[in-house]
Amino acid sequence: MSCGDVRFAGSGFAGRLPGAFVERVSRELGVRAADFFASYSVPAARGLRVNTLKISPERFKELSPFALRPVPWCDCGFYIDEEKPGKFIEHAAGLYYVQEPSAMCAVPLLGDIRGKTVLDLCSAPGGKGTQLAARMAGEGLLFLNEINFPRARILSQNVERMGIKNAVVTCAPPEKVASEFPGCFDAVLVDAPCSGEGMFKKEEAAISEWSEQNVEMCAARQAEILKCADALLKEGGTLVYSTCTFSREEDEGQIERFLSEHKNYRLMRTEKLWPHEIRGEGHFAALLKKDDGDERSLAAARLQDLKEREKVYRSFEREFLNVAFGNLILVGESLYSLPDGAPAHKLQALRAGVKLGGFASGRFVPDHALAMCLKADEANFVELDEDVARAYLSGLTFDCGGSGWRVAACKGYPLGWVKVSGGVAKNHYPKGLRIGK
Repeated sequence: MSCGDVRFAGSGFAGRLPGAFVERVSRELGVRAADFFASYSVPAARGLRVNTLKISPERFKELSPFALRPVPWCDCGFYIDEEKPGKFIEHAAGLYYVQEPSAMCAVPLLGDIRGKTVLDLCSAPGGKGTQLAARMAGEGLLFLNEINFPRARILSQNVERMGIKNAVVTCAPPEKVASEFPGCFDAVLVDAPCSGEGMFKKEEAAISEWSEQNVEMCAARQAEILKCADALLKEGGTLVYSTCTFSREEDEGQIERFLSEHKNYRLMRTEKLWPHEIRGEGHFAALLKKDDGDERSLAAARLQDLKEREKVYRSFEREFLNVAFGNLILVGESLYSLPDGAPAHKLQALRAGVKLGGFASGRFVPDHALAMCLKADEANFVELDEDVARAYLSGLTFDCGGSGWRVAACKGYPLGWVKVSGGVAKNHYPKGLRIGK
């Protein structure tokens, strides 16, 4: 058959590989090409990554509503067969992030990043960004940027669900980020927009939109993003570049060009996961080290005067929480707790640290983000069985003793707020997140 007639089937989807793509891969892989093309007859791999900010992989294995098999390159990653993993209570509680297994390989290259200032420059929808947050374990400052506003909103929602306290979510072009924060980050991740050859099996649009011209366009855009990453990275810092494509021009060739133009970098390691060699759809990642030099520090955060609002919030905190939040800032009527060392900036921010809540009629109303980052010993939790938890997630009330604000939880993990009055827990789970019964 001709190169343009190569067909594949997986997960009930059938399509045709672009002829120019087949020719290129056949030329590059030689005798291994047959195994590569045969991988398209295998259903797409599904996976999840346990959110270690909330639960250990060992404990999650005990609670998991479906079977798990470990992903070799990620100690908290698992293969799953479940087709709708986002419909479970554990997902709503932020105990895991649904992520293609191959994509989990890039973040571990950065090593120990606890206490560091870290940037994910092209972050939506948040797979690698939330993975960075888990590895930081709440220590340090994490910036998550996305140029597309609707995608940035999804990113921000995922940060909230995962209970991340030390993140700032921004929406800006890489060039703008670089102009605001030159030389500010210890580590930068560039999960670059690419031609998406690793998505062929999962998304028909990835095939229809593929062309050699698109590969060239993506490579040019990636080169510009890498220039911004260089401007953002401190001397002595580390940079990880990754794609979900196989083209040398966007992968190894991109790194070679960058190193030829930036003599102050060293290539430390590369990973290229091919779908015929591992269980996954494929990924490329490279770790680079920038030479040491004088480091620049982040500018000090500019905090507003919020004494009166803070008094109201502290009263709520004393009554309903067993943890104190610092670095408070007031934006309109919303109160935030910023990560330590968060700098002032002019970027459009969708999330900064933890949104604690807002004010209505002189009273403090806690935000869903606050509930999602709390642990059982940090607030008044009310434990729900699975039936009541599902009813809660659909927006229903339930009978409850006591009074005032409490965190609805299942299996010890928070789902959201209720306000108890007269023996009934009024549901404050966000309407936009509610699921059908």
